[in-house]
Amino acid sequence: MDMQQLKYLKTELARFMMSYKFALDEVNTKIDILKQEFHYIHDYNPIEHVKSRLKSPESILKKISKKGYDLSLQSIRENIKDIAGIRITCSFISDIYKISEMLQKQKDIEVIEVKDYIRNPKRNGYQSLHLLLQVPIFMSDRVENVCVEVQIRTIAMDFWASLEHKIYYKYNKEVPQKLVNELKEAAETASQLDKKMERIHKEMNELKALHATEEKQELLIDKERFHLSSQFIASYMRGMMK
Repeated sequence: MDMQQLKYLKTELARFMMSYKFALDEVNTKIDILKQEFHYIHDYNPIEHVKSRLKSPESILKKISKKGYDLSLQSIRENIKDIAGIRITCSFISDIYKISEMLQKQKDIEVIEVKDYIRNPKRNGYQSLHLLLQVPIFMSDRVENVCVEVQIRTIAMDFWASLEHKIYYKYNKEVPQKLVNELKEAAETASQLDKKMERIHKEMNELKALHATEEKQELLIDKERFHLSSQFIASYMRGMMK
C-alpha cells in the first residue's frame, strides 16, 4: 500500500467514525431537549441518567472478525449495529415506554428494530428496552444514514445488568451455576421492586391530581383559605357564559 492509498484509507476511516460520533450527538441532543421540556413544562423528568459510548476501531475490527464478515467499512456498517450506543436510565417502567414513544415519533428518526426484554426478559433475567434507530447525518459532500442503539431501563435493571457484567468478566464468562441461579433470582426481585415502585408512583400521581383539584377550589385572601364548592363554581361559570 503506497502513501496515497494509506492517506485515503485514514480519511475514510476518520469520516466513518465521525459519522457515528455525529449520530450520537444528534440523538443525545434530542434526548436532552425532551429532558428539559419535561423539567420546565411538565414539572417532571422521567430521565434519570444518560450515558453514551462509541466503540473503538479495535473493538469494531475484533467483532467483525469474530462474526466472519468482510473487513470493509461497508460490511461493518451493514453488520455491526451497536457502534454508537446510548443508555437511558429511568425511575419507572412506564417512563421507559414514554421515552421510547417520544423518540420513535421524531420525524427524522427511522426505527429499524425494537427488542422488548422487559415484557420478554432474556433467559438469564436481563431486562431492558432496545431501540435501533437510524438518523441522517449531513456531511459536506454526502448524507450518511447512521444507526444508533438506544437502551432504556430502570435504575434496578441497570444495577442488575452492571452486576451481571462484572461477574461474567471476573469469571471470564465461566460463571458457576450457583451464581447464575442467584443472578436470575436477583433479576426477578428487581422486577418485583420495579412493579411495586410503579404502583406507588401511580398512587402518588392520583393523590397529586386530587390535591390539584382541591387547590383550584380554594380562594386565598389575606393568608386565609376559603373553600369554593363545586356547585358554586359551576353556577358562576354558567352565569359568565350568558
